[in-house]
Amino acid sequence: MQRLNKSITKAVDRPVKVLQFGEGNFLRAFVDYMFDVTNEKTDFNGGVVIVKPIEFGNLDRFHEQECQYTLQLRGIENGEPKKVTRQITTVVDAVAAIDDYDKYVEYGTCETLKVIVSNTTEAGIVFDETDKFDAKPPKTYPGKLTKLLYERYKKFDGAADKGLVLIPCELIADNGIELKKCIHQFIELWGLEEGFKNWVDETCSFCPTLVDRIVPGYPRDEAEALCEEFGYEDQLIDVGELFGLWVIEADKNISLDDLKKVLPFDKAGLPVVFTEDHHPYKERKVRILNGSHTSFVLASFLAGNDLVKQSMDDAVIRKYMEETLFDEVIPTLSLPEEECKEFANAVIERFQNPYIKHKLLDISLNSVSKWEARCLPSFLGYVKKFNKLPKYLTFSIAALMSFYATQKEGEVNGGRCLVGDRDGEEYFIRDDQAVLDFFVENSSKNPEEFAKAYLGHTKFFGGEDLTKIDGLVDAVAGYIADIRERGMKAVVGDLTK
Repeated sequence: MQRLNKSITKAVDRPVKVLQFGEGNFLRAFVDYMFDVTNEKTDFNGGVVIVKPIEFGNLDRFHEQECQYTLQLRGIENGEPKKVTRQITTVVDAVAAIDDYDKYVEYGTCETLKVIVSNTTEAGIVFDETDKFDAKPPKTYPGKLTKLLYERYKKFDGAADKGLVLIPCELIADNGIELKKCIHQFIELWGLEEGFKNWVDETCSFCPTLVDRIVPGYPRDEAEALCEEFGYEDQLIDVGELFGLWVIEADKNISLDDLKKVLPFDKAGLPVVFTEDHHPYKERKVRILNGSHTSFVLASFLAGNDLVKQSMDDAVIRKYMEETLFDEVIPTLSLPEEECKEFANAVIERFQNPYIKHKLLDISLNSVSKWEARCLPSFLGYVKKFNKLPKYLTFSIAALMSFYATQKEGEVNGGRCLVGDRDGEEYFIRDDQAVLDFFVENSSKNPEEFAKAYLGHTKFFGGEDLTKIDGLVDAVAGYIADIRERGMKAVVGDLTK
């Protein structure tokens, strides 16, 4: 069977307009898809060059397939299962910043470049004072970007029309603002001239964003059958859900109209929102989509489920999730209630997607910090608004503590973890060292002492001491005692009656 290449996709040569830091499944199923559709439906006519920013891994599969790959989006539409298969032809090259530095700089300084997109994980946008300007390239993403922008500034003698639009997709608050802060820190650290700093400040736009699409990635169990269906071999198949949303905030250097001209996604009919304030959309997404995940998956797992879809087919867990969303989360949000309910209903439909095998244990990673970011604002907002404890969000604390409650240690993927027990079946608990240490030290305590220790650990709750909330210690301790005595399934069943 022939390997997928440009002769099969009939790809068109396009000028490079987008430099993309990151070659992962999400960017390929989300960002590259967006540009591919835009090329088809508008006169954008832009190619994407993928940059591998880290030393691990290689780009062999991309080069063997001339950067062509097949994307299949799957989901429920109007109550019916649907698949959309598309050959993505918009990626014109893939380059390793470390192994092919000169070529990487050539792309970063090319005449036609307009946009830089990135997804270097939440840990990618960081300032490291040990990073070196003379390195080829610097080790951090902001360091790489600072030096690349400097090379561009020098090549074009600080021309105002050679500034770029930077669109980070990392899942951190105000990602565009944080990225620009890091670049300013590197400019100062490396003693780069004032003219360059002014060029960055005045001609480059750093746009905060929100991205939303579940992307399981390469369908290992189905790959052979899919290749038979496609009629060619493809080692870069990517799979994502149908739903997608990209919220992009214009910064002070670019108007909404000009941003739409650079990125004509609206003309292509894509689910992209251009706005002057992305925060309400982020609040809605984090607290409804991510918050519902974090509030129910640990209870669902301990009740015997392994996947999100299984959880939605479990009437008890589904009721738990829906009542958490509609009764406890949505009343605390700033966007209009009907808009939030519409989004919540879309989330429930997404959770029922039969094509997405989303493992609860994968979602459980770093649940302590996730609960702080995703659930704590809703919890505190509910207490403030109604002057009582939210039943399900309170229970979610006990479920989290029960999931983490073990002193048995192990190792997974070369890193330390704890090993929990679900009715005789071991599972791995992965989190930061300090979190794991806390549970080793405290999880064998009686329910009241355990609850006091956890709720009073202010580093887990953004500085808040939750033991001061009237009745919370007793409520959480009561749930933990009940779970220990009767098991999660029985307790959740009673909770939802």
